[in-house]
Amino acid sequence: MPRLTLVVPVFKVQGYVAECLDSILRQDWTDFEVVAVDDCSPDGSGAILDDYASRDDRIRVIHLTENVGLGRARNAGLAQARGDYVLFLDSDDTLDPGALAAIGHRLEATGDPDILVYDYVRTYWSGEIQPNKWAGVLRDEGDGALPLQDRPELLDLLQIVWNKAYRREFVEREGLRFPPGYYEDAPWTFCALISAERIAVLDRVCVHYRQRREGGNILGTVSRDHFDVFEQYERVFGFLAARPERDRWRPRLFRKMVDQYLTILGRPDRLPQDARAEFFHRAAADYAARVPEGFTRPSGHVGYKYAMLERDSYSALVGATKAVRTRAAVKRRATAAVKRSKRGAMGLYYQSQLRAPIDENLALFSAYWSRSVSCNPAAIAAELARLAPRMRQVWAVRADSTAGVPKGVEIVRVGSREYWSALARAKYLVNNVNFADALVKREGQIHLQTHHGTPLKTMGLDQRKYPASTSMDFEKLLERCDRWDYSLASNRHSTTVWERVYPCSYTSLETGYPRNDVLVNGTADDVRRARAALGLSDSTTAFLYMPTHREYQGEFRSRLDLARIVEELGEDVTLLVRGHYFYSSSPQLADLQRSGRVIDVSGTHPVEDLYLAADALITDYSSAMFDYAVLDRPIVVFADDWDVYRVVRGTYFDLMEEPPGPVARSEDALISLLRSDEWRGADAARLRSAFRRRFCEFDDGRAAERVVRRVFLGEQTPLPLVPFDERSHAPYPAQLLELVERA
Repeated sequence: MPRLTLVVPVFKVQGYVAECLDSILRQDWTDFEVVAVDDCSPDGSGAILDDYASRDDRIRVIHLTENVGLGRARNAGLAQARGDYVLFLDSDDTLDPGALAAIGHRLEATGDPDILVYDYVRTYWSGEIQPNKWAGVLRDEGDGALPLQDRPELLDLLQIVWNKAYRREFVEREGLRFPPGYYEDAPWTFCALISAERIAVLDRVCVHYRQRREGGNILGTVSRDHFDVFEQYERVFGFLAARPERDRWRPRLFRKMVDQYLTILGRPDRLPQDARAEFFHRAAADYAARVPEGFTRPSGHVGYKYAMLERDSYSALVGATKAVRTRAAVKRRATAAVKRSKRGAMGLYYQSQLRAPIDENLALFSAYWSRSVSCNPAAIAAELARLAPRMRQVWAVRADSTAGVPKGVEIVRVGSREYWSALARAKYLVNNVNFADALVKREGQIHLQTHHGTPLKTMGLDQRKYPASTSMDFEKLLERCDRWDYSLASNRHSTTVWERVYPCSYTSLETGYPRNDVLVNGTADDVRRARAALGLSDSTTAFLYMPTHREYQGEFRSRLDLARIVEELGEDVTLLVRGHYFYSSSPQLADLQRSGRVIDVSGTHPVEDLYLAADALITDYSSAMFDYAVLDRPIVVFADDWDVYRVVRGTYFDLMEEPPGPVARSEDALISLLRSDEWRGADAARLRSAFRRRFCEFDDGRAAERVVRRVFLGEQTPLPLVPFDERSHAPYPAQLLELVERA
């Protein structure tokens, strides 16, 4: 039997649960088990648990068939616990390195107490770490465990279950279980503490308590469910009444009850306005029924609130808080004035358009900072024209990028009156990056964030850890992300990353990437046209070389000697070279292109045509690999600076361990690989197959239709995914040559 059992209840935390589990599995103390309880989570959390359990037999997963709530999910895990001690860890929190060893050693040193209480810190998205303000209670550890009467201040700690280790025999002896509803920690915590014969403390931070920027804290939801607190304290005092020998704790528990009632009343994010008076009167009734004989109210402002409860005078309490509310209102008005000032800087015309009605049949599209008509927004626009032709589409395009706009596309130049009008009045705003800070998101507008790749490199808040992103204003970034209503993903990996690094109140849509539909549905004619447009003959093997951007590199400089590559590979090979869109045109590529065997395709749109034309992809760390894998064509990774890149920019997985095909760490190795059949052999196919199943799981050719039906047409039932093994893709260029030869 393990020494420790960690019970981890899981619900809608796919962006955080992996980090939680990693923090457990990486502990240097290994005598533990994890019982993870999937509380019928509607996202990918359950699949993540199963994946971890398949790789580590210390994890057992329970999948509940219905959502039962946090308390009963913990009970389900507790019923399966085998350890001497049970610990609870919420699935968006993490253990501090070395925490389990510290807990294990302290349990042994204190002779196996009933409860061990340890410290925690609050962690915020901004990187701020806030210590537990009651940490001083834990500082006098002493030599052993003591009864609660020798350390009564432990009842003043926040009533949470996850900062304690509980001896399982003690839990079973006392019959401790979590009740349903909100505030389920209160009866468990108080009943456990007053029942324990021996309690030890550990003056060490063991848990990082995540303060999520958006969501995650159900107690911050405006709802009548907060009335559950009355039933929870009924359980606490019922437990106390059945154990008269513990009646000494009544005054402290009464004080905790009243403080919690007042906290709920004082928070604007909990009770509906029309339920506040009812809640107050219920609280006053509990006050009258449970006030201990001889109880002395606290002094000051808090004592005044106690007095109002004692008198059941709601009007007096409202009056007492009026000054506080007035100060808050003044602050809100000042903030609104600043925002109005900012809007004034946008121009009077934009302000006037913000007052005009929203055009329900207008959609504004943009891609890559308004540089082109491309990517996921373009694929969505095409499908929208098919399914909802009534919808008027306009594209925001920079003045220096209008020459590349396809014929028939209506544009508004960024900064023009037409642009500001569309930005203010369009019902739908679609972009694969963020719109400018100047955008005022109106009530009724729908913002669709499509993204433009699957993340290998770190994104959003995760970039704070890496030197390449130290100049980014992350607070401004999240303000832009606050405008999103929907966020697209082509795989669960992306969903979990987006939800963690952009912690805002949007809905994730696991639709696949619309731009990849053509890679699934493309025909032989599509492939022929794409190759013909580049001047590629049927007998030519075309390698598409797409390196990614490096923040420390100001212009495109190939890490490969391109002239040497084509010379070594022979006359039947053509190299298509596409620099990252952050870079301007390269004189080096212009010189090489004159040879006819190196073609600069950096300005070619859409990039999907290049994918269709190429026999294979050569890349380093570009997200192109995730899209190209949809075609099930060979991918070669050239990773000569992998060790530097992952340190400077950071990555989400080890590409050297999970590549989409063979890896070359030097130019010589790459040439040798391409001159052999290794780049398209059986081992390459095996690597590619595993990669495709993980990262192309939603790309079945109907992504754009899913998006249009959900976002623009309001359909709630998504189109079913085509089973992975039944999906098609555009034919290989080599297959076209075989067809010609047969004919």
